[in-house]
Amino acid sequence: MGDHIATGTPSLRSIDPFLVLLTGAVVLASLLPAKGIGATVFSLLADAAIVLLFFLQGTKLSREAILDSVGNWRLHGMTLASTYVLFPLVGLACVAVVQGWISPLLVSGILFLTLLPSTVQSSIAFTAMARGNVAAAVCSASLSNLLGIVLTPLLVGLLIGTSSQQRGFDWAAVQSIVWQLLVPFAAGHLLRPWISGFVSRHETLLAPVDRGSILLVVYSAFSAAVVDGIWARVDAIDLLALLVISAVMLTIIMVANVAMAKLSGLSREDSIVLLFCGSKKSLVSGVPMAGALFAPAQVGMVVLPLMIFHQLQLFVCAWLAARYAREAQPDAPAAS
Repeated sequence: MGDHIATGTPSLRSIDPFLVLLTGAVVLASLLPAKGIGATVFSLLADAAIVLLFFLQGTKLSREAILDSVGNWRLHGMTLASTYVLFPLVGLACVAVVQGWISPLLVSGILFLTLLPSTVQSSIAFTAMARGNVAAAVCSASLSNLLGIVLTPLLVGLLIGTSSQQRGFDWAAVQSIVWQLLVPFAAGHLLRPWISGFVSRHETLLAPVDRGSILLVVYSAFSAAVVDGIWARVDAIDLLALLVISAVMLTIIMVANVAMAKLSGLSREDSIVLLFCGSKKSLVSGVPMAGALFAPAQVGMVVLPLMIFHQLQLFVCAWLAARYAREAQPDAPAAS
């Protein structure tokens, strides 16, 4: 559930190092893909890392912060509507435009990313940086992820179809996601009173689990995709098209969230929550969900749009959060 951020004004020097690591994982998989027993080993390691990642995420979730802001249902409802209604509608519109122009699996990947839950860590971090309602961001982002465990497979089954090529609700995929994501998350949260201190004291040592788990999953997924011939079907034009589509979707969602906040009279602090929690998609949740919902050889193609959108959203949100923070200063000029 945690996604990483790059803070400050975007520049070549402030590119998130995780982007370099992700690119490196894709390049390594392209040059030295895991095959045979190696592919099995990396797949098992990736699954174990994801379980550990969500267990640790559960220990970091503050129950007090959620209870403090749980009553703000209007804000949470608008955030969920942006994540699970507005995003899929925009995705369907984009898919209708590009259908037939790029690979069908990339088209599925574009729609898949719009069906995912919001991020948690980066949404909260950007909200805090922008001087927004942090407690409400914790509640909205966490609720989005918990509901996504059921909503995302349901929407994928209805709008895309799963690895079995059958449309409809796939209970087997839901069970896989529940056991890999929800159960360890719930276990970590239930054990929080006893182990949160240990996790906090050793946060530096445990931090690599977050990025390392995603890198393992990406390497494993792209290895299977490379063996299946992904780079014979994807070229530079496809990658540029995905970047443009991601930019268009992100712009539409952000403009719509700002408009909704103004029309509904949300406070500045709550408007920031809607902007950041309602416009972001989780790479950490999306990659293992793709592994459960699609055939192994398809996962690399399906998550490629998500990887591009993920980095773009962090780049844009970092700039916006820094802008909001400057405008919150007592001597700052009025916001434009």
